Amino acid sequence: MKPNNTKFILLHPSIPTPNSHHRFYLLTFLTLLSISLTFFLITLSTTTTTSGATTAAAVPHSTIFNILLHYASTPTPQSHLSLPQLTSITTTLQKHPFPSNFNLLVFGITHETLLFHALNFNGRTTFIDESAYTISKLEEKNFGVEAYDVQFVTKVSELHDLIRYAKTELRKECRPVQNLLFSECKLGINDLPNFVYDVAWDVILIDGPRGYFPDAPGRLSAIFTASVLARSKKGGGGETHVFVHEFDREVERVGSDEFLCRENLVETVGNLGHFVVKKMDYGGVDGFRFCRNLSSSAALATARLVT
Repeated sequence: MKPNNTKFILLHPSIPTPNSHHRFYLLTFLTLLSISLTFFLITLSTTTTTSGATTAAAVPHSTIFNILLHYASTPTPQSHLSLPQLTSITTTLQKHPFPSNFNLLVFGITHETLLFHALNFNGRTTFIDESAYTISKLEEKNFGVEAYDVQFVTKVSELHDLIRYAKTELRKECRPVQNLLFSECKLGINDLPNFVYDVAWDVILIDGPRGYFPDAPGRLSAIFTASVLARSKKGGGGETHVFVHEFDREVERVGSDEFLCRENLVETVGNLGHFVVKKMDYGGVDGFRFCRNLSSSAALATARLVT
């Protein structure tokens, strides 16, 4: 006969902790989010056709956008972009008719990375970051995310020297229309996967590298690279939307004025600048200058270089 191993289990109400209610609400929200996303994705994947035409409605797609936007904009210590800034970016993304895809290039890995990946689930989203470790962890936990590390060689403290250099090479290595893969311009990023230089990017977001102290990798090379990719665009639409975060900092402001051009600035939301850059043809006067009009900020920067 087996010994009697009966055990008594005592059930008693737990004593609530100060954060128990917040954790409960957070868990409930995340559960509802998962259920909602699963339902809408299943709805999209099982959409039937009538008379040979797809009957996918825009409502589920719009709802997915709103759910993800709300989730990403929930205030946390990791939040990077404000709700109005996220709304500006996602509104631009939503201008592409569903289920048409678009090409999104993002410099920087942030709290919103998975949001942008999810919003463009039917298109191509590529992330560029300075940290190989961060990218490795991102890809390990999130299957399907496409990200590459790159060494940003420019520093924040080198801003004015680099602007002066770019002016001297404007008709040579640092021209606005070129294939950066073969460029020797110090500002051009030419060690990315080859496809990056061939894709017609519809939207480019510059939110990296860090750039918040003198010896940190600056964003001037990312801004220059984005401006050249937009002007040298092959195929796709004739315009590229370029967003520059932390536009209030000197490198981002002066670099944007110099290469993205104030005449192309269509909106500022807090410290986020939104530019619309048109592709250009190589040759002629316009083929060797980034801006038609020298902005006041760029003029000030030029004056500083001359003195």
